[in-house]
Amino acid sequence: MKLIYELSSKGRGGVRIPEDKISPEEMVPTELLRAEPPELPEVSESEVVRHYTKLSRLNYSVDTHFYPLGSCTMKYNPRACEAAASMPELCEVHPLWPQLRHGGLLTQGSLQILYNTERLLSEITGLAEFTLQPMAGSHGELTAVMMMAAYHRDRGNKKTHIIIPDSAHGTNPASAALGGYDVVTIPSDASGDMDIDLFKEALNEETAGVMLTLPSTLGVFNPRVKEIIDAVHAVDGLMYYDGANFNAIMGRIKPGNLGFDICHLNLHKSFSTPHGGGGPGSGPVGVCEKLQPYLPISRIAKTKDGVYTLDYDHPKSIGYVAPFYGNFSILVRAYAYLLMLGREGLRGTSDRAVLNANYLLEKLRGAYPAVSEGRCMHECVFSGKSLGEGIHTLDLAKALLDRGVHAPTVYFPLNVPEAIMIEPTETETKETLDEFVAMMEEIAELSQTDPDSLKAAPITTSVGRLDEVAAAKNMDLVYVQPAAAE
Repeated sequence: MKLIYELSSKGRGGVRIPEDKISPEEMVPTELLRAEPPELPEVSESEVVRHYTKLSRLNYSVDTHFYPLGSCTMKYNPRACEAAASMPELCEVHPLWPQLRHGGLLTQGSLQILYNTERLLSEITGLAEFTLQPMAGSHGELTAVMMMAAYHRDRGNKKTHIIIPDSAHGTNPASAALGGYDVVTIPSDASGDMDIDLFKEALNEETAGVMLTLPSTLGVFNPRVKEIIDAVHAVDGLMYYDGANFNAIMGRIKPGNLGFDICHLNLHKSFSTPHGGGGPGSGPVGVCEKLQPYLPISRIAKTKDGVYTLDYDHPKSIGYVAPFYGNFSILVRAYAYLLMLGREGLRGTSDRAVLNANYLLEKLRGAYPAVSEGRCMHECVFSGKSLGEGIHTLDLAKALLDRGVHAPTVYFPLNVPEAIMIEPTETETKETLDEFVAMMEEIAELSQTDPDSLKAAPITTSVGRLDEVAAAKNMDLVYVQPAAAE
C-alpha cells in the first residue's frame, strides 16, 4: 500500500481554501514566516479518503473482529453513548465558562451530568463519594494512594508499605511506589488467591493498606476477602479495591458493603467507554466517609436551590490531580450507559460476562490446561505449556491473527507460565464463541502436527512477525521519501 506522500502529485489539490483579505504578513511577524511552503502531500479528496479508509481496514478493532483481550479489555461501545457524547450542547462547552447560574446557564447541564454520575457510581459501589478527575485507571490508583497517605499523615500513623498480591495489575506496585510506599508482594496459593498465611505474616502496624483486585487477575473471587479486610482494619490500614474487574460483580456485590475504603473504576472496562492506543481513559475513585476530606478539588456541589457549583473549600484535600473535570466526553458516555441499562441491566451485564467466560473455560479445558479447577468469573486463564515442543503462547497469538481474531492477553498474569488470558465480555454471541473455540482447538492440534505453520504466523496481515523488543527500543516513526529512480 502506497503512503500518502507517495500519492502526491505537484499541483493537485483536494480542498479549496478561500483567500483571506488580510495578508499573512499582517497576521504573523515577518521573522516567523516560513521561507518555503511546508512539504505537504498534494492529493485529491478521493485519494485522501481511500488512503485513510485502507489504513483503517488494516487495524483490528472491536467493530470488526472478536477481541478477547483479558484484564482491562476493549469492549463494544454502544453507539447511543457515542451519540450522547457528540451532542453539540456537550462537546462544544468550554470548561472556562462561568459555572454559576448568572451567565453560566450553558455549563449547568454539564455539571449536573458529572454530579449525577458521581451519585450513581457511589450507589453502585456502596461508597460515600466519588471524584471523576483521574484520567486513567493507573491515574485513579495513584490518586487513591495519595489519599491513603494523606489519611495516615493526618492521624499521625507511621506507615511504610502497601501489600499487593503477585497477581495484581502491574500498575498497582508502581502506584504504591510513586505514592511513597514500599511494596510487599504476596504470592498466590494453589487456588490462585493471595496466600493468606504469608499475608498475615507480612501484615503489621506499618501496613498502610492492601491493594486487592476482586475478582483477581486469574478470574477468581477470593472467598476470604472479609477476613483480609478485617485484619487490615485492625492495624488501621486501608483496603483498596482495584476495579479493573468490577464488571464481573456489578449489580451483585458492592465493594463498600464488603468493607473496602477506596475503589477506582475503569470506565473503559465496566461502563463501555472507548479505550486503547494510550487513551482516552477514565479512572474515577470512590471513598468511604472517613476519607472524604482528602478527595481532590474541585468537587461538584449542589446548592439548596438546585444550582451546581465547584467547591474548593476542603483544606485536607490532596489538591488537583487533573485539569478541569477529567475526560468529560468519556464521563458522558458512561453516564449514558448507566441510564440506558439501569440497575437490572448492569446486573445482567455481569451475569452474561461470567456466563461467557465459563462457557469458554469448559470448552477449552480439553485442549489447554486451565489455571483454576472450579468456575471462573469474567475471564478465564489457561497455560500454553501443553502446546507442541518449541511452540509458545506467542505463536498461538500470531496464528489467531491469521484467523481473523485479535489475540487474547498472553504472558499475563506473570505468575502463570505461558499464560493465556481470555475475556469474551457480555457482548459476544454463542456462535462467535464457538468459532473461537474451533480456532483454538485447531491451533492446539497444529502445534503437534505442523508446528512450523504456527512459527511462520501471521502471514495474512499487512506486517509479518516483528522483533517486538527491537521494534520497541528502536521505534522509527519518521517518513522518508523514497529516492527517485534514475
